[in-house]
Amino acid sequence: MDKNQLFKRQITLSEIGEIGQQKLQNASVLVVGCGGLGSPIVVYLASSGVGKIHLVDFDTVDITNLHRQVFYSLHDVGKPKAQVLSEFIKKRAPFTEVSFTNHPITKENVFELIERVDIVVDGTDSLPTKYLLNDACVIKNKPLVYGSLYKFDGYVAAFNVLQKDGNYSSNLRDAFPEMATDIPNCEEAGTLNSIVGMIATQQVNEVLKLITGIGTPLTNQLLIYNSLENTQLKMKLKPIVLKDKIAKIFKVQTYFDIACSTQNPDWQISPKDLKSKLGDENLEIIAVLPNLKLPFEVDKTIPIQEFNADKITIDISKTYVMVCQRGFNSYKATEKLKAEYPDLKVFNLTGGISSY
Repeated sequence: MDKNQLFKRQITLSEIGEIGQQKLQNASVLVVGCGGLGSPIVVYLASSGVGKIHLVDFDTVDITNLHRQVFYSLHDVGKPKAQVLSEFIKKRAPFTEVSFTNHPITKENVFELIERVDIVVDGTDSLPTKYLLNDACVIKNKPLVYGSLYKFDGYVAAFNVLQKDGNYSSNLRDAFPEMATDIPNCEEAGTLNSIVGMIATQQVNEVLKLITGIGTPLTNQLLIYNSLENTQLKMKLKPIVLKDKIAKIFKVQTYFDIACSTQNPDWQISPKDLKSKLGDENLEIIAVLPNLKLPFEVDKTIPIQEFNADKITIDISKTYVMVCQRGFNSYKATEKLKAEYPDLKVFNLTGGISSY
């Protein structure tokens, strides 16, 4: 296959040309997260001719992913996302070397993963992971292309980019100095597939500009786009939170994300065991996400953002089961109840409603 023929429409752009295309071929990119943002990002980058791409994602394809993660099919449900996406790329991007890590990115392995590449792309929906990537990239002087979603809003920025004066542009902590603890992810808040695709391609656009050196990257600013009104604004940022301060934060911060953690097996109830207990008067089921499509009745719904264990009336003689879509937020609720009532019989529905 002829490389120039494959990328003919792109090379035809005078701003790209063969020199720009070779820059793409020589570039290496790390994409963390292979979900709604990460999967189209990877496909577009590979299709543009980026030479090396490494994927990181610990998750498997779920039926609830498919409405927005359009590069997966029904046949992929239950398979590792990074592996499926890697195989897809190999079939359509012959000049891209793709590899993957089927484990979470953590404080222990983040430096090893980012030091191999030129640019890091955040395709996650995990705030702890976003701050982990930001802080590690600042410490190691790596540019980070950031993207995030909240319902109908999307956010994009090119963080920590080397400037002509030798300094680095703003980073995530210049926009949001502290990690919020009450921001729901797409499982909790919901999302429309169109905004996911829009923000993903905006991130691709930033990566391509950084690699080829054309255009004006989103440095020292945060683009905020609203899909309902088709409006956008750019929030100006100043590089205030510098490398030495972030290095100190990195030493003490755990960046712990429950979605990536190992759940206590003693606090689990399988779908099969729950089915056998339905109807037991001593069983109380609490949903921690609103508007769940449930195959059984729950006794109450307490959104995880409002879940305060000390404000819930508890009957110590009962057995409590926490449920959500995939078992992550219900596990958070289980942890909170166990911390407040260590002897209470409380369990997390393993895998959530998706596994029921």
